[in-house]
Amino acid sequence: MLIVLTCILVPVALLATWVHDIALDTDRYVSTVAPLATDPAVQDAAVHRITEAVGTHVDGKRVAGDIASWLQSQGLPPLAADAVSRLGPQIDSAVDSAVTRIATRVVHSDAFATVWRDANRAAHNAVVHALTGEGRGSVGVSDGTVTLDVGTAVDRVKKELVDAGLKPAEKIPQVNKQLVLFHSDQLAQLRKGAHLLDVVGNWFPVLVVLLGAAGVFLAHHRRRALARTALGAAFACLVVAIGLVVARRYYLDHLPPQVQSKAAAAAVFDTLLHFLRVSLRTAIVLGVVIALGAYLIGPGRLPVALRGYSDHTADSAARWAAGHHIGAGRVGAYALAYRRAVTLLALLVIALVFALWNHPTVLTVLLLVLVLLGVLALLALLAAAGRVQLEAARGKPPPAGEAR
Repeated sequence: MLIVLTCILVPVALLATWVHDIALDTDRYVSTVAPLATDPAVQDAAVHRITEAVGTHVDGKRVAGDIASWLQSQGLPPLAADAVSRLGPQIDSAVDSAVTRIATRVVHSDAFATVWRDANRAAHNAVVHALTGEGRGSVGVSDGTVTLDVGTAVDRVKKELVDAGLKPAEKIPQVNKQLVLFHSDQLAQLRKGAHLLDVVGNWFPVLVVLLGAAGVFLAHHRRRALARTALGAAFACLVVAIGLVVARRYYLDHLPPQVQSKAAAAAVFDTLLHFLRVSLRTAIVLGVVIALGAYLIGPGRLPVALRGYSDHTADSAARWAAGHHIGAGRVGAYALAYRRAVTLLALLVIALVFALWNHPTVLTVLLLVLVLLGVLALLALLAAAGRVQLEAARGKPPPAGEAR
């Protein structure tokens, strides 16, 4: 029962850690949302929203009518004045083109990315607001709608338009402009769960590890229990990872009208869930590695053959070294006498390093596995050298390939 509960809770613990780190770690938060400032989909959506906000304050039809009335008062014939009054669409098109060009330059500039990062670092509680409904920042949540504040960019575009001589741009009010990124009617319920996960984020993973360790310790066949626990946890994480893919597809296929850009919504979804996906992949690889390790230390035909071959290779290397007057001295004797204890110590050290690693990835797991294999290979060579020295002291030839 403990093992089954552990397998179920492993992905939940990863989710709790993700919520906790994204909400409270400023550097992690900034590194998470910073790419959104240069994401093409978000940039295009921001340009569209800024252009839309500016365009609502420039009425080309009224401007053309005012020009026509003034020209007619100055003696322009009525037919000519009527022709001028019909230039409203052309004026709107010209203004939209100018606004789009300036907005694009502002949004794609390095200054926009810098302002984005600085603003989010100064008010990183935006993620707390997005996940728990508390706080305020560049990302906001209201009634299930998540918005991106583009007010700074609107102010920048307004200034450039006024400097370029477009006086109607002065009518743009000094208020924040919100770009709707995505909307969910269930966001309020999700925020309650996110708040709970944030509270238990520090201790929940530790509790899950203790539950798994207790289950393995109480099992009759601990090695098999360890392998099954690792594979079960990996399978649970795989199911959650597949669920995220399905949820992403479903969400993007059922976007509500409030969302102004499907591509921007996808970019935000992928960015905010990036580290959760990395954690799930890491857990899957780690589970497979642990299960494989538990299998390789077992009594199966293949594990026994592999261990015998490794010891045979180590003995051959030790005999060659002894023939060239190269020995390990007391280190070899100690390695032979305490090989199992040193192996267990190496495993504990590797596990501790992984536990203390800040946000491990699949590459972290593979690196630690290579380090552990290197330590075990060195220990096997030293133990083989100790066997050779012991057999030489007894006056007997060392047995080739004998497993210890």
